[in-house]
Amino acid sequence: MRLQTRLILLIGSLLFIVIIALTFSFERLLVNTLEKNIGTSALKLAKTVALMDVIRDAFNDENPSHTIQPIVEKIRLETDAEYIVIGNKDGIRYAHPISERIGQKMVGGDNGPVLDGMSIISKAVGSMGPSLRGKTPIYNDKNEVIGIVSVGILLEDVEASAYEYRTRVILFAGMALLLGSLGAIWISGRVKRSIHGLEPKEIGLLYQEKRAILETIHEGIIAINLEGIVTQANQTAKKLIDPLESMEVTGQHIRDVIPDSRLLEVIQSGKAEKDQEMMIRDSVVVVNRLPIFDHQHQVVGAVSSFRNKSELLRLTEELSQVKRYTEALRAQTHEYSNKLYTIYGLIQLESYQEAMDLITHESNVHQNLIHFLMKEIPDPIVGGIVIGKFNRAKELKVRLEIDENSTFKDIPSFISRNHLVTIIGNLIDNALEATLASSSRDKWVDTLFCDKGDTLLIEVADSGEGISEEVAHSVFELGFSTKKESNRGFGLSIVSGAVQQLGGKIHFRNANQGGAIFTVVIPKVRGVSHDSSRNH
Repeated sequence: MRLQTRLILLIGSLLFIVIIALTFSFERLLVNTLEKNIGTSALKLAKTVALMDVIRDAFNDENPSHTIQPIVEKIRLETDAEYIVIGNKDGIRYAHPISERIGQKMVGGDNGPVLDGMSIISKAVGSMGPSLRGKTPIYNDKNEVIGIVSVGILLEDVEASAYEYRTRVILFAGMALLLGSLGAIWISGRVKRSIHGLEPKEIGLLYQEKRAILETIHEGIIAINLEGIVTQANQTAKKLIDPLESMEVTGQHIRDVIPDSRLLEVIQSGKAEKDQEMMIRDSVVVVNRLPIFDHQHQVVGAVSSFRNKSELLRLTEELSQVKRYTEALRAQTHEYSNKLYTIYGLIQLESYQEAMDLITHESNVHQNLIHFLMKEIPDPIVGGIVIGKFNRAKELKVRLEIDENSTFKDIPSFISRNHLVTIIGNLIDNALEATLASSSRDKWVDTLFCDKGDTLLIEVADSGEGISEEVAHSVFELGFSTKKESNRGFGLSIVSGAVQQLGGKIHFRNANQGGAIFTVVIPKVRGVSHDSSRNH
């Protein structure tokens, strides 16, 4: 059964039960009140008649009914009483609406309490049928009960009055039930629209899917309502906010969870904020903040996604590494293609000796480099990036030299080769670009690798223009570049991040003969951290 149908049936049934119960209760209360009022009126009239001197005095006459009957009948006709009956203490009637019944004994069996001096209201079946009666005693001058006054209203007259009121109550109840049914249909329609026409089972399934999606996202997700209360947070967000996961994030105010959060400002402005950096605990995260709108385009909350910057740097490093390997292979392929074309041309020109000399020279250069790297830099990953950059430099007509005293054999296993490749590749790339941008004819890049002592040392020098004092403090900032092209300024920032993760330090200086010298020092002992200052 659909939700809307169930809501209509539920609300309609409740309204029906409540209205019917109230109708019968009100009708019963109304009838009882009506009977009480009529009985009270009858009793008051009976007491009035009983206090009349002419009535009391007539009891001493030889024929009391001769005096009493005309007086009582006149009173009956001027009031709403169905009958007024007066009898002596033996129950013999002195007055009755039907004169033939005068002198007969009163019926109903309820005279006992009255003869004892009590005034009562009772229901009984008299000579004229079931009636509601008010009875009171008549006293003489000695305060003795000498007779009874009974004023009665037939129950059928009471029922006729009650029926009129009952009809109005039932009509009112029917109208209330009709309006309630229309209200139930309207409410169920509003509920249906507010949940976008979904059934409870579908809502439950969507909720489970949303939770599963949030938990599979590597980014932290946190959402708040208009009051700033956290309504949703996935596991990644909880770990970033509280690594021990001892804090209950949901239900807390966002300021208590993330004091520097700008989600409340996003709610006020209704504008998104993207790729913003902020601190959460001791971690630098990259944050996106978006307002949440309802179907009327009113802001009802805000959601924020954030990711640890170190993870983003690691992904950037991996992409950069793939790019460097690709460029190294392309440069090597291009360089050897040129050599092969040259050799092919020399053979066609029958310059065999020149072809052999070129082959021998290239072979010796390549073999010497390979031999040196295999001996002094045996790590295949580090050696691979050096060969790739060597070929890239040859393609760019830049002389890339590796210091003959270099040695890079003792690299601890815990030091990430990916980080080393990131550092070496980006430093050489920056040096090549700086050299090509300079006006010097002698374009060169020198590198030094050293693993002596308890540190690893990487040094890259170039013949460029060096780094001016104006920009020296900004060279390691993300996005900073002296070049005007877009998508620049990431290399040295990535190098700095990799050095920090290895617990090392990086600094630079300008050489006396021009150009810049970058030096990286990395500890070879796990847990030993060097100051990561970037002095120049």
